[in-house]
Amino acid sequence: MKIYEELTARGLIAQVTDEQEIRELVNEGKATFYIGFDPTADSLHVGHFMALCLMKRLQMAGNRPIALLGGGTGMIGDPSGRTDMRQMMNEDTICHNCDCFKKQMSRFIEFGEGKAMMVNNAEWLRDLNYIEFIRDIGPYFSVNQMLRAECYKQRMEKGLSFLEFNYMLMQSYDFYELYKRYGCNMQFGGNDQWSNMLGGTDLIRRKLGRDAYAMTITLLLNSEGKKMGKTQSGAVWLDPDKTTPYEFYQYWRNVADADVLKCLRLLTFLPLEQIDEMDKWEGSQLNRAKEILARELTGLVHGEDEAKKAEAGAKAFFAGGGDSENMPTTELEEEDFQEDAIDLISLLVKAELSATRSEARRAIQQGGVSLEGEKITDFKYLVKKEDIGEKGLVLKKGKKNFKKICLK
Repeated sequence: MKIYEELTARGLIAQVTDEQEIRELVNEGKATFYIGFDPTADSLHVGHFMALCLMKRLQMAGNRPIALLGGGTGMIGDPSGRTDMRQMMNEDTICHNCDCFKKQMSRFIEFGEGKAMMVNNAEWLRDLNYIEFIRDIGPYFSVNQMLRAECYKQRMEKGLSFLEFNYMLMQSYDFYELYKRYGCNMQFGGNDQWSNMLGGTDLIRRKLGRDAYAMTITLLLNSEGKKMGKTQSGAVWLDPDKTTPYEFYQYWRNVADADVLKCLRLLTFLPLEQIDEMDKWEGSQLNRAKEILARELTGLVHGEDEAKKAEAGAKAFFAGGGDSENMPTTELEEEDFQEDAIDLISLLVKAELSATRSEARRAIQQGGVSLEGEKITDFKYLVKKEDIGEKGLVLKKGKKNFKKICLK
């Protein structure tokens, strides 16, 4: 199976322009394509995961990826999928975030001469002369058509600033510049980027002639991909200092039954034939599929050693085997204790199993908290330092959240 057909079979492709030409370019390894990343944080999260895996697949097939960092557009903010205006970032913050992105992306794609490139659109956007830009690019965009675009329509009721209204022109200009500078002939993005990407393709063809070889393609499930990046407790980051390898493993281990095979197809590099066999699995077998998913993705992001440790930690708790040393751990210091004891509410907050003391209290009263397998419903319960000892205690909240409590 060639790469374009595999992308289709895995459910990655939603919409394309010029499908025959795109298929030929991708299958023959002649695509130089870009995917944009706005540096709104100092780490990528799992919502970016699908794009990173796609770049890796296409590079393995001989195509050349361009990771476009939005050092320029990031100073405006993309209105797509937003109900409010993004917080403005300064130049130093954006530069720091871009550096963090490159380090994480290097786990997926290979940068270097003739290989993947990382480009920052600040190179051409920050020094633009506004009057020249509007005269040169403005005539190719219809305000009426822009207002019909989904990325703007959903913001019109609450208010769309003129600052954000410029975003489509700037993203379109990115593709134009990448085409001229690096021969970039294809752009990928999520469904919510479709209008912006069509603007770029149209700009190149109208400005440089119909023979200009510019294509667009969107990824299926972009909105779900963004949801993947969020949990009730916040974002699931690729940075191990923000989301530990164990927490990352558990995130994928806990996906819904209905989503596990979809995630295996979209995000892992397992052969489709192997995944298709799992279509027959049901009941407890789906737990095995989730373990495979979690192990594969944790290995991709954090390396095989960390994936093994995370898997061992999970088995230690949930399956009664494995190495308990690999459980996620919270270390208590002397100042955490009063008269050599800490109350259970404080312990839950310290272990980051509850965001607030009131949340911790409710969890205890509702029977959702246990220590070493023993349910505790007294919110005044005190955990003594001597009970923790050298081996530590396992504190559990709900069915899937736990920490090993140790003394520092």
